[in-house]
Amino acid sequence: CTRDLSSWTRDRTHIACVERFPRWVGSFNQCASPNNVNPFPPGLVLGSPRSPALGSHTIVSCWFTFVLQTMTWSFGWNSSLPVYYLRENQRVLLYASGHTGVIYNVLKNNQYHLQGHPNVISCLCISEDRRWVATADKGPDCLIIIWDSFTGIPVHTIFDSCPRDNGIRAMAMTRDAKYLATISDAEIQVRGPLGQPNYLIFNPTNNKELVSNSKTQVIYYTWVKGGILVHSAPLLTEKTFNKLVGKFSQSVFHLNLTQILSATMEGKLVVWDIYRPLPSASSSMGFPHIKPCKLVHLQKEGITVLTTVDSYIVTGDIRGNIKFYDHTLSIVNWYSHFKLSSIRSLSFSKTPAAPPAENTNYPPDCTLKSDDFVVRNFIIGTSDASVYHLTVDGTKLEKLFVEPRDAICAISCHPYQPLIAIGSFCGMIKVWDYEQKKYLFSRVFEKGLGVQSLTYNPEGALLGAGFTEGTVYILDAMSLESAISEPFRYSRSSVTHISFSHDSQYMATADVSFTVAVYVVRVKHRRRVWEYLARLRSHRKSIRSILFGVHLDSNEPRLLSLGRDRLLIEYNLLKSYKDHLAVLDIHRTDQGSYPTCMVWYPPLTKELFLLICNSGYKVKLFNSTTKMCRKTLLGPVYGSPIEQIQILPVKSTLELQKRYVVFINRDKVGLQILPVDGNPHKTSALICHPNGVAGMALSYDGCCAFTAGGQDRSVVQWEINLSALEAAVSLGGEDLTPFYGLVSGGREGKFYRELEDYFYYSQLRSQGIDTMETRKVSEHICLSELPFVMRAIGFYPSEGEIEDMFNEIRFSEYVDTGKLTDKINLPDFFKVYLNHRPPFGNTLSGIQQSFDILGFTNSKGEKAIQREDFLNLLHTKGEHMTEEEMTDCFATLFGLNPEGWKSEPAASSVKGSEICLEEELPDEITAEIFTTEILGLTISQDSGQDPRISEAEQSF
Repeated sequence: CTRDLSSWTRDRTHIACVERFPRWVGSFNQCASPNNVNPFPPGLVLGSPRSPALGSHTIVSCWFTFVLQTMTWSFGWNSSLPVYYLRENQRVLLYASGHTGVIYNVLKNNQYHLQGHPNVISCLCISEDRRWVATADKGPDCLIIIWDSFTGIPVHTIFDSCPRDNGIRAMAMTRDAKYLATISDAEIQVRGPLGQPNYLIFNPTNNKELVSNSKTQVIYYTWVKGGILVHSAPLLTEKTFNKLVGKFSQSVFHLNLTQILSATMEGKLVVWDIYRPLPSASSSMGFPHIKPCKLVHLQKEGITVLTTVDSYIVTGDIRGNIKFYDHTLSIVNWYSHFKLSSIRSLSFSKTPAAPPAENTNYPPDCTLKSDDFVVRNFIIGTSDASVYHLTVDGTKLEKLFVEPRDAICAISCHPYQPLIAIGSFCGMIKVWDYEQKKYLFSRVFEKGLGVQSLTYNPEGALLGAGFTEGTVYILDAMSLESAISEPFRYSRSSVTHISFSHDSQYMATADVSFTVAVYVVRVKHRRRVWEYLARLRSHRKSIRSILFGVHLDSNEPRLLSLGRDRLLIEYNLLKSYKDHLAVLDIHRTDQGSYPTCMVWYPPLTKELFLLICNSGYKVKLFNSTTKMCRKTLLGPVYGSPIEQIQILPVKSTLELQKRYVVFINRDKVGLQILPVDGNPHKTSALICHPNGVAGMALSYDGCCAFTAGGQDRSVVQWEINLSALEAAVSLGGEDLTPFYGLVSGGREGKFYRELEDYFYYSQLRSQGIDTMETRKVSEHICLSELPFVMRAIGFYPSEGEIEDMFNEIRFSEYVDTGKLTDKINLPDFFKVYLNHRPPFGNTLSGIQQSFDILGFTNSKGEKAIQREDFLNLLHTKGEHMTEEEMTDCFATLFGLNPEGWKSEPAASSVKGSEICLEEELPDEITAEIFTTEILGLTISQDSGQDPRISEAEQSF
């Protein structure tokens, strides 16, 4: 609803300046409501048309995405970016948290979220009047978004802000908010080894002058007549002043506007003179440029922040000192007694300071006159992720908030109170009341202890904490004091998972070394004491989940672990003793894919299941006792497999028959309705942390979900709206209607018609092609025919997958009727096909990956397998084939047998036993030869996408 911004220059510096006024707000006011309230859901108008579609959802589903889960609070902030002082009367701040800008009202304790970026925000800036906010990000489909800070409404989005999706590294806005300048994150900037510019600022009185700096170079830009952006970047070395200069931090235009000041990490200022030829001068005089004229050793401490306010030049340094200088660089006042950590940002109020009066208490400056030091109030951001407000009148320093300064991976919600515990790699555990949005208490552990995992026990009295160096603490949940005399130190690597049994008698942990450890409660001297029981290196690859359950016959705890090695292991806790963790049984869950997480499936049926998700976008249900795979279903497909999944708690027993799951994948959080059946409309997801989700927790009442962003140092609270998801399912249709859209052409398409033909043809085949007897037409086919129909329509399951299909169908009615099923109708067959097939079809890249592992590099640089090795692998590895099976298959593939030999009972082998594989197969077999010449499949080479193997048109 707005016009495009006009870009006035873009050259090799990748600096772009765009005119703002009045284009940002020109036609926007026509669609804003009278009360300046956004008429659209937050972020809805910001979707990039080039963004990849999430799964197979329609635009209607995308609308529901914004209604299903609403961001209600963001814990934490990106302390590497500045925090800005928007309005003083209510202490309104602006900062970045992950891919969201946050406008935080300190006094009212509320947040407004600026949502719309697909990547983590890399820089932000504001206009002098605090009306306009600009945010930018780095990564694919990077954006620049201009916001109205008074309403929080986006007024313009710039999509093509930089070449090749590098993103924005630095950004500045003119004082009058007429122009916006950006520097991209591209490797090649202006000519010469200038480094990566990380700071940019306009001349406050001349919109056509800018200065930026990297750690090693200062660059002065001028917009000259004709729309040309020229730059000046004099080389500055230690020989220039015969002194060490240091790394540059920030630059600013001097108050006299004829010079530029650049601060260094050696506590020095480089003074640059600006030479501006007169407009009447000839072109031979050159363009405006700068020259270094002086090196001022301003202070001992490295300067991290350099800015100006009123008539002062202000610095912040690595020691936490804030100093004010006049235009001659003489010190006027400083604040050094607050004991702050390194200063990251300083932002002064828009409101000028009140003049001295009888009721004011300004500190004296350090001049001989000792005048009152009058300056605006300001916000301080420090490197330890702390934000302070300094009221100059009376010198009152107020700590507004302190957040974790390192990655956040550990979060856990209290089982019956609105509390969330957040753990960071910096060693801090912080507990919030997420209903009141109130910080309660925290604990910072000694240096070297980074919090990796957190879990409350079922009673909510204890909090288990696992650390990055292997230590395990059991803490009092209400004070975070240790509930054990000494922490457990039995692991030498990061503790990734912690779980308590239902009766809180056992606690289990898993670490990066593939080891499961168990701790138990003993009663000693009438006191409950936690003791180490045993540990076992039970997996060969990373442990994805550990889970306690309950034995139905005895109510005793049971413990299971799931590893990326595709093993589901159950332990025998009753037979375990000191230093011996007994294993009850081991089951393999998958063949090609690996499992990612597991959870107990709610008791929606008479049969109890264990739900396991895998890397192939599948959800599998295993019988909780026998571990037999009972169902395989298509899971959510949103760019990456599910990594964690939890059952949404219910508020009352009336809700037990309608259950939901919350899941996260690489960068999204989503909801799904149970029971799982492969219906794509039963699920929805949205981006929560573009750089990766590290953890998830659910509130005890099921109203909120929390996601931890890892390196973006934030935790986001999402309000869940289940009625919106139910509405999306209703719009998707009933019965088979939602499933038809998962195949090309839908219900009336060519593919579904062929599937019907093959389905009914299999009835003829099972009765014998050459028989003259009366045909028996049925709506079902025998279970034995299922593999042939699957392969005929282009899905080639392994023998293990076929066995899973057979078990799924055989036992589909067993719990209710006590009878096995030996046939299947077309609708059920269609669902089985959709749920079991690879979600993206067969890809050449997948076959190539196998050849990369099994093959060698031939003379052409391709990965290949020798013919003898190829045949030996078929004989001995995986689901190995017998000699007869292999020769019969090759005979059919090479056309040496009657078409459909083995699948036609009336046909007989002609050359199956006589085939000479040495003559038919080449000496070296590559992935392409195997796919096209042996299997006879067609490869589609789509530009920009992975090569896909089309569905083979093969008959029986």
